[in-house]
Amino acid sequence: MHGTPKDVGGAQALAAADKYQFRWWAVSLVDAVPFGGKKKGSDGGIDGIVYFKPDGKVTERALVSVRGGANVGVAMVKDLIATVAHEKAKIGVFITLTSPTKPMTVEAAKAGFYEPPHHAQIPKVQILTVAQLFEEHKPQIPMITSVFKKAGKE
Repeated sequence: MHGTPKDVGGAQALAAADKYQFRWWAVSLVDAVPFGGKKKGSDGGIDGIVYFKPDGKVTERALVSVRGGANVGVAMVKDLIATVAHEKAKIGVFITLTSPTKPMTVEAAKAGFYEPPHHAQIPKVQILTVAQLFEEHKPQIPMITSVFKKAGKE
């Protein structure tokens, strides 16, 4: 594979070749900022962050966790739920290369809903496959607005 994956096969090849590059690429599919500036190492389960302003004023966060291996399970969703709570984020997005198991989807549903002002309730933890992202499915995040710091003038 050369360049950016254009299909699930390319994504699988990237995941097998370099798990960090796969995570950074997958985070870009949901318009998230890579956590920790693309540094390799322990990330506490956070691979990316989506900043958004549901009320147009206060900036909130959706945490993104990416798994490229074939073995995904309910423990990974539980870890994301705990991380979202610990970090006081509003939403957790779990991106997986393989289809989620039924216990994973049940656990994500147990996390409940985020109720932003002026919007319908949104699942607090959302699971998306890479295949779904290729089909233009996006996480449910109200008024997605990326927030970047401006560089100082020289």
